[in-house]
Amino acid sequence: MLARISRRLAGLVATLFAASFVIFAAVYAAPGDPAVFLAGGRDKLTPERLAQVRAQYHLDEPLVVQYGRWLWDCVHFDLGRSFKYSDQVADLVTARFPTTLQLVAYATVLFVVLGVGAGILAAVKRSTWIDSAVVGGTTLAASVPSFVAAIALVSLFGVRLGWFPVSGSGEGFGGTLHHLTLPALSLALGALAIISRVTRQAMADAAASDHVEAARVSGVPERDIIRRHVLRNALGPIITMCGLVMAGMLAGTVVVETAFGISGIGSLLVGAINTHDFPVAQAVLLLMVTGYIVVTTLVDVVHPLLDPRVKEARS
Repeated sequence: MLARISRRLAGLVATLFAASFVIFAAVYAAPGDPAVFLAGGRDKLTPERLAQVRAQYHLDEPLVVQYGRWLWDCVHFDLGRSFKYSDQVADLVTARFPTTLQLVAYATVLFVVLGVGAGILAAVKRSTWIDSAVVGGTTLAASVPSFVAAIALVSLFGVRLGWFPVSGSGEGFGGTLHHLTLPALSLALGALAIISRVTRQAMADAAASDHVEAARVSGVPERDIIRRHVLRNALGPIITMCGLVMAGMLAGTVVVETAFGISGIGSLLVGAINTHDFPVAQAVLLLMVTGYIVVTTLVDVVHPLLDPRVKEARS
């Protein structure tokens, strides 16, 4: 187990290293010259001023040297200074990250509770109208993009019914919960569909096992069979998929936060890209990729503990 964790950690570091280079190179390959933006635009730009700005921000150095300098600073938690706000990027990210984390946590609770619940219901009531309704509803939810769901939820529950606010993140636990309900729901709809499908299929596979049939023949109550044998054996793929979906939600907050006017790292990324604020864009992208890689690695490590069959297959 220790050797396996060590291999996963080594793979995590290697993946982060490769991802960081791609992020750095991709941002600087985007249209627009950061030196022109830092110099105040093209109106009063002179070759001397442009050269001065390039030297000041090390933009005249080779890409590999710039990357090495940036990576060294990132390792020491120095993410640079924002071109637009002139503040430390770490301070900007720290101020907005809790809001995004709350949104992702709220959406995770919604898709886990509703998605797993719907999947269990469809598996228990298989080949009935309930199963068909769950499959049809989740198919519809999966086909609706998050920004379309956000617009529909705002129009119905925010504007027409007035039940929820349509912007901001609120204050205090109750206010935050009230403000983030619609954004979390629009973020969780697609994930809910995926989790319900995975839960339904995992429980169907577990219900087809020989020991389940033996328990049913032995007269064990159906409720105990579902709880002790079917659901317990299906938890491995369910929890694994929940972790993977949650890991990818950081990137999904970009659209939702923009639609609902939430000051999180998603909207910060959009603003940074629009204003060519490269240090902020690099930091937010690196944070999103790091979160995804860390969560997926943890899921990969924990999965054999949840499902011993995976451990036996790998050994």
